[in-house]
Amino acid sequence: MALAHEIVVNGDFRIKPVELPEDSLEKRVKDIVHKAFWDCLSVQLSEDPPTYDHAIKLVGEIKETLLSFLLPGHSRLRNQIMEVLDLDLIKQEAENGALDISKLAEFIIGMMGTVCAPARDEEVKKLKDIKEIVPLFRAIFSVLDLMKVDMANFAVTSIRPHLMQQSVEYERKKFQQLLEKQPNSLDFVTQWLEEAADDLMNQKYKNALPAEGGAADSGDSPMTNPVAVQNYAYLKLLKWDHLQRPFPETVLMDQARFQELQLQLEQLTILGAVLLVTFSMAAPGISSQADFAEKLKTIVKILLTDAHLPSFHLKDALTTIGEKVCLEVSSCLALCGLTPFTTEKETVLKGQIQAVASPDDPIRRIIDSRILIFLESYLASGHQKPLPTVPGGLGPVQKELEEVAVKFVRLVNYNKMVFSPYYDAILSKILVRP
Repeated sequence: MALAHEIVVNGDFRIKPVELPEDSLEKRVKDIVHKAFWDCLSVQLSEDPPTYDHAIKLVGEIKETLLSFLLPGHSRLRNQIMEVLDLDLIKQEAENGALDISKLAEFIIGMMGTVCAPARDEEVKKLKDIKEIVPLFRAIFSVLDLMKVDMANFAVTSIRPHLMQQSVEYERKKFQQLLEKQPNSLDFVTQWLEEAADDLMNQKYKNALPAEGGAADSGDSPMTNPVAVQNYAYLKLLKWDHLQRPFPETVLMDQARFQELQLQLEQLTILGAVLLVTFSMAAPGISSQADFAEKLKTIVKILLTDAHLPSFHLKDALTTIGEKVCLEVSSCLALCGLTPFTTEKETVLKGQIQAVASPDDPIRRIIDSRILIFLESYLASGHQKPLPTVPGGLGPVQKELEEVAVKFVRLVNYNKMVFSPYYDAILSKILVRP
């Protein structure tokens, strides 16, 4: 269930080759065993006459692997593999001293080139330069392992649409079974939705989010619009206190993902605020310099890399960021032949950057509010429509914001598909209360 959920909600999910740590015991054991394996093959092929038992078994494994890559319509390739890599015929040739291993290897490499993904063309091409049989077989198996991973990822991509529908039904069924055994399994969800409804009704966050919510064309007010409440509730997950509050049951499987999005948005808020105050203070000419903007973004991102660690101190990081930004601004002004920064301006800019450390900083609050407006607009617009226009001041971080928005909306839409019947039932009671 967890793997199916991961494939569905994570559009970037990929199976990756196993890479053991260099100094690990497992890697040392693997290297020793592999060396012994290939040394054994080398000894057999060095005998006079050569012994091909080991090599023929390897050819059999290669044959099965190549066949596993074929789709049902690849009958011609299947027939070629079956004919050329006929193990009975190969054994007879070996017994009669007529086996040409190099010729078999040439056919195998050619077939690998035919069925491999374009990304593996270079690896397959390099195989042709290996002349010794044992190193060649070893390299062939190495590339075949990569091709297996490619095939697995192709399968993941192919089954994702079908898996989505099955996974939705499966997860809902499992949750229903849990609910029947534990009737209180929606308590935190109910509390979460009640808070979202109350926030909208009381307009507590009127300046942070548009009141229309997710159904601007329905004519409903926020108090009667369940879609608006749901969308607002999902936005609240991006401001969640994970240490003090239990996460709603229906989003528990994605709690780590919401935490990651929350951290990314916090960093994006800091980045956006730093860039906004910098461009406001600097000469108009340098804010339009694409290279300058990208350089500043890189500097800030690097210095915020450890923001998820307990040892991270935002104030200290912003002090360093202020120093670095002032250096870059001065350098850019000099290159553009503009009036250099005065000491007074530098001091003001550093102070404004340091002030971003406070959640109550006006610039930070503006950036945070506009990010939430953008995410709410994207949720309300429906995921099949183009991304909404980025609010003013967020242009320098548009690319990063859109990437986060796509992940967030994909997560939300899938969760809605699974649990919307429960949300609708809860909201139907909440929204009719006097």
